[in-house]
Amino acid sequence: MRTVIHPRPSPIVAAMYTLRDMDVDVIVVHGPAGCSFMASRPLEDADIRVVTSAMRDSDLIFGASDQLVDTLRQVEERFHPSTVAVIGTCASMIIGEDMGSSIRKAGIDANVFPVDVHACMGDNTRGAIKALEAGRDAGIIDPEECDRQISLMKAATRLEKNVGMASKDYIRPATSPTKMHVCRRIMDVLSSGGRVAVVMDAKKELAYRFADMFEAVDRARGRLGGETLFVANLDGSKGLPRIRGYCSEILSDLGSKGVSIDEIVGGLDEYSVVGEEMRSRIDAFSPDLTIVLGICHAIPGISADDILITDQPRQLANYLNMGCEWAVGEISSHTMVMGAHSIVPMETADTLREML
Repeated sequence: MRTVIHPRPSPIVAAMYTLRDMDVDVIVVHGPAGCSFMASRPLEDADIRVVTSAMRDSDLIFGASDQLVDTLRQVEERFHPSTVAVIGTCASMIIGEDMGSSIRKAGIDANVFPVDVHACMGDNTRGAIKALEAGRDAGIIDPEECDRQISLMKAATRLEKNVGMASKDYIRPATSPTKMHVCRRIMDVLSSGGRVAVVMDAKKELAYRFADMFEAVDRARGRLGGETLFVANLDGSKGLPRIRGYCSEILSDLGSKGVSIDEIVGGLDEYSVVGEEMRSRIDAFSPDLTIVLGICHAIPGISADDILITDQPRQLANYLNMGCEWAVGEISSHTMVMGAHSIVPMETADTLREML
């Protein structure tokens, strides 16, 4: 296997999102002011305060312990948090900063813990695992849930390396085909009395956008006829605190629109391990058309006839290169769902509603 040379997610950012899922109040990025800037801004939209110790070039020689201590004290004064995570970066980890010592020296009245992570660790999931282990040691999550989450991270890594974006050395991002031809096909199948299965295997907060397709297809069935099966990984009894909340909010929003999910298979953190069970539900329904939303390649047996909807331009390219001509992209979805508490309209779903 050749080295993957297209950009891949950073372990630092994966750690930050995992800390968000554990409902940490403040994340202190111990590094340069610009480190993980693009990830920090949407995290603020999700009500997580993200600050930086703003390391300078001289700190690479003399260390930045004093800056970190001062930053932590400012955090206490400004935010009065209950939990604070201090996350490492390439700069602080390479020079061997002792974040634990700085935390003790700051002496603030909060549960403060370090996460030793940097961007050169390899797989982004290694950063998530570091955050989970740090959260366990700080008493934020219990050991059993930590072990469960780590097993899911490892499964997600295997999935991406086997059939996802890490399975090829370079994938050029694709521009999404028009949504109109996809929606016309959905309408044709339903109007002829056919069966349409809509299956969402979504990764965490992205479910807020992908779930919009259930409402649109349900509306189409009501207007045109046919039968539908709705399957989703929206089990609100599983996962870290914030992730469980996503499930209840999405199901409540769908319910307010008169839409119900027929089969709930796994939670939003189990996208990499529920594919086989979802496939069995699809096969039992014997649909004339299958629409897969989210991490489509986690569902075994996807075919060129299926409609695949992803948020990733490189993953879209991967599907199109596989001959999946009905694949379309909902690009930039991630920025749209940060901080969401209800379903965010999706272009494919809006197109179907307009065509109806």
